[in-house]
Amino acid sequence: MEEQHKNTADESTVHKCRAYSDTGNIILIGFMGCGKTTFGRWIEQNHARELIDTDNIIVLEQHKTVNEIFAEHGEPYFRDLETVCIRKLIADGICDTVISVGGGLPIREENGELLGRLGTVVYLRAKVGTLVKRLSHDKTRPLLAGGDVEAKIKELMGKRAGIYEKRADLIIDTDDTSFEKMYERIVRYENTGN
Repeated sequence: MEEQHKNTADESTVHKCRAYSDTGNIILIGFMGCGKTTFGRWIEQNHARELIDTDNIIVLEQHKTVNEIFAEHGEPYFRDLETVCIRKLIADGICDTVISVGGGLPIREENGELLGRLGTVVYLRAKVGTLVKRLSHDKTRPLLAGGDVEAKIKELMGKRAGIYEKRADLIIDTDDTSFEKMYERIVRYENTGN
């Protein structure tokens, strides 16, 4: 499977770092359903890096589901919460952590810069067909609610794919790639920049 390189919580369990340049954090970005949380859990279980999921932090802090936040306050409000969440993670100085972010978080320009300060940004890219299979019956995704899921995925991917690529330090195509190979690729990038 093709891999591309681009040159362009719980506080008691999260390590702290002194400098942004040495965080050791892996930030997983990509479209909903690409496997960010699943891969992040696998890293946590197999390679002793704590997992933080920004959506989970927001849900816990707001005492509402993502769907409820969207319904009551709208998407711009949720995007503001995401930016606040990333700023707090930076301020907390976490390191050696895997951070899975919501599919729309990298779209905001400010968040792109913040993610870069937080660690190595890895875009997990999946084919549209894979995303359709994974998301067709998922009722927890407000941007896919009602209508043709495949058409909505294609439309959103058309808007987001270039932004994900721009934000990423490393792009990994996930279809038919084992988690171990994906992780090895990230570690190689962290150690050598290639």
